[in-house]
Amino acid sequence: MDAAQAVHEKFLAALAGRNLPGRPDAPDPAAIGLSRSDATDIFLSQLTSRQMDRLSRHLQARGEGFYTIGSSGHEGNAAVAAALRVTDMAFLHYRSNAFQLHRARQLPGGTPTWDMLLSFAASSEDPISGGRHKVIGSKPLAIPPQTSTIASHLPKAVGAAFSIGIARRLGMKELPLPDDAIVLTSFGDASANHSTAQGAFNTAGWTAFQGSPMPLIFLCEDNGIGISTRTPTGWIEAQFRHRAGLHYIQCDGTDLASAYAGAKEAADYARRTRKPVFLHMATVRLYGHAGSDVQGAYLPKALIESDEARDPLLKGAALMAEQGWMSPAEVADAYEEIGATLARQAEAAIRRPKITTPAHVMASLVPPKRDVVRANSPAAEDRKAMFGSDAGQMDKPMHMARLLSWALADLMLAHKEIAVMGEDVGPKGGVYNVTAKLHQRFGSARVINTLLDEQAILGLAIGMAHNGFVPMPEIQFLAYVHNAEDQIRGEAATLSFFSDGQYTNPMVIRIAGLGYQKGFGGHFHNDNSLAVFRDIPGVILAVPSNGRDAVAMLRECVRLAREEQRVVVFVEPIALYMTRDLHEEGDGLWTSLYEAPGEGAPIRLGDVGVHGQGTDLAIVTYGNGYYLSRQAEKLLAADGVKARVIDLRWLGPVDEDKLVAAVGDAKRILIVDECRITGSQSEALMATFVERTPDKKLARIAADDSFIPLGRAATLTLPSRDSIYAAAKELLA
Repeated sequence: MDAAQAVHEKFLAALAGRNLPGRPDAPDPAAIGLSRSDATDIFLSQLTSRQMDRLSRHLQARGEGFYTIGSSGHEGNAAVAAALRVTDMAFLHYRSNAFQLHRARQLPGGTPTWDMLLSFAASSEDPISGGRHKVIGSKPLAIPPQTSTIASHLPKAVGAAFSIGIARRLGMKELPLPDDAIVLTSFGDASANHSTAQGAFNTAGWTAFQGSPMPLIFLCEDNGIGISTRTPTGWIEAQFRHRAGLHYIQCDGTDLASAYAGAKEAADYARRTRKPVFLHMATVRLYGHAGSDVQGAYLPKALIESDEARDPLLKGAALMAEQGWMSPAEVADAYEEIGATLARQAEAAIRRPKITTPAHVMASLVPPKRDVVRANSPAAEDRKAMFGSDAGQMDKPMHMARLLSWALADLMLAHKEIAVMGEDVGPKGGVYNVTAKLHQRFGSARVINTLLDEQAILGLAIGMAHNGFVPMPEIQFLAYVHNAEDQIRGEAATLSFFSDGQYTNPMVIRIAGLGYQKGFGGHFHNDNSLAVFRDIPGVILAVPSNGRDAVAMLRECVRLAREEQRVVVFVEPIALYMTRDLHEEGDGLWTSLYEAPGEGAPIRLGDVGVHGQGTDLAIVTYGNGYYLSRQAEKLLAADGVKARVIDLRWLGPVDEDKLVAAVGDAKRILIVDECRITGSQSEALMATFVERTPDKKLARIAADDSFIPLGRAATLTLPSRDSIYAAAKELLA
């Protein structure tokens, strides 16, 4: 017999024989403030969740359903929903059907079971994902959607909770999360071991330990197993009962009253103290991990039967009978009626429209545009007061790092919702002084020194974006992003896609990167690969090559985040931060005057830069490659070669029409790519030009497929002025 059917029949048999378990250690409902009506509603949500699980398996067997990771045994999270408010944002794991069903009871007028069935059937009318995935989530219920989460949602829950205190300090109103809100995030005992989860626990505790508000509940639904690997008995309690910065609460999720008591205590503590709670809820996993998982293959029969005896519905029915609120026969009738109603709804749901075109699939990759509050227009005296002594330097040409610092200050003055966060961005001003004086000018609520954890930095940004901020997280070095790239790929970039554009987390991620550094190197500080960003649908990738462009592009990145809700990666070439000269010492050709907001021509997404109008050769490049190609172009000009140098600026997406127009009537194209030849931008550019300009002669030069060493050898594998010159001469021959 199918495991789900076996559990179903055991439940009905227990009701028929009035053979229900005792509850000797469970709290009395009256003592914990649990009324008859509330308890009955929670229990009905649990019954509904169980029948939804059974139905999902039947639909899959018919080829009409596509997801069978169920919530059976975890129905205790319905009691957690009862202890919270609808305005308490909840980042949930995949066994949370009961939570969503019960939270829907707190917001009349919804159709939660119908909505979930549309999700089971992958209908385009699914109100949360538009048929792209079966997810737990709802915009009206403040449940951002999660897919197959293994702790990756915990860092952003920490960030969202932290943002509530920041908003209060700044006096920001009308944000998604009220001043007294708390945040919930749930996960399993196996996921608690994941490094991402451990980082989130540490970040929350580290923050609270210092007295900063962190109104957050970590709900660990401990069923004792991760797919087939058992969690050692007592492991979770031993790990978390005495963890610094976390308040530990324990309850039994298989008993409705115990679950409610624990959840209510956790919610009251987090809301009153603004400190994080670890709510350790004992649960049981019924059926196996998912529909295809036969747990009899790895668990002894006696253990499976012992787990089935802990079925939360059995204890729920016992509570109802003990209190005289529902007889076993009434429970059975309600359970069967719920099943029959859902079955009828399912037959209608599977007939609803599906996604049928690639365009429809991708329609939510790019978030919808939104109306935003107009930027502040600071008076000249306000800017002068903010910049102080720097104001006297603004009539002098400056290098990129200084110009970016001033641009960040102007952006933060104009947009109060911008916050900067990262390692050492505060009083130190960042490793390269790009965030210099921002902390002094805007304070610690908007310039946030974080602990050393890239997942925490990006999670903070994602969570703050959920609450109406426009975060600008800084990652110190490009190679460091690999410690946390899933926060960009699996969380930030997918949110709009899986919520049908309803949830977004706009941000500008600033990263210092690429090669050619002098005096400081090695592969962990000189990383010349951008492939990780180019591979993520919907993410914008910007790489400026000079100070004037950097300022204009950063302003465009902020516009894209604020108005178009985009996730933008802004890579700042470290080697060009302090560069002043182009051809010879003292020429100052790589410095620029600072253009105040509203001055100078903007650089919009997709705009390319063009130097020269030569028709012999077009050199297409970006970042350090543009700087070196300008040097090579001077050598070529001395040989009588008429060339133009094109700066891509935007590497994702590349506006092919603008790029082809910039190449114009140049007879040959040389692509110069400072990233490694395998997986670099040059591969896509070669394909583009073959398809769009088949009459032109093509060549490319890129870095060797190697990590970058230290010292004088650091540039040996990278394109140089001379190698670009040689490649151009060969192409011209």
